Amino acid sequence: QVQLVESGGGLVQAGGSLRLSCAASGRTSSSYAMGWFRQAPGKEREFVAAINWNGRMTYYADSVKGRFTISRDDAKNTVSLQLNSLRPEDTAVYYCAMKARGASADTMLYDYWGQGIQITVST
Repeated sequence: QVQLVESGGGLVQAGGSLRLSCAASGRTSSSYAMGWFRQAPGKEREFVAAINWNGRMTYYADSVKGRFTISRDDAKNTVSLQLNSLRPEDTAVYYCAMKARGASADTMLYDYWGQGIQITVST
């Protein structure tokens, strides 16, 4: 089994930055994609960003492109999300997820999920 644990969330002012990290433990494949998703109150879970198995390709939702950056450090078994220029509408619970190799924006294709971590962006 694989366990994913997010960290780094919290309260930040609009225009500020946060960095989320997701640590993977347990059995992991030699090549896997990682994704970040979020769910705001009253909304469905939505795709935020994904990174492919070797870290050479990244994908972003239109709403965050240019503001957020996903990266991975396989030596530390972590994936991170740098969130810049935060807006109140970025307020949500953020989840990291893992799937075999290929990156995807489809939540149904991910095999493992973290517990989620709250990010609140205030004015």
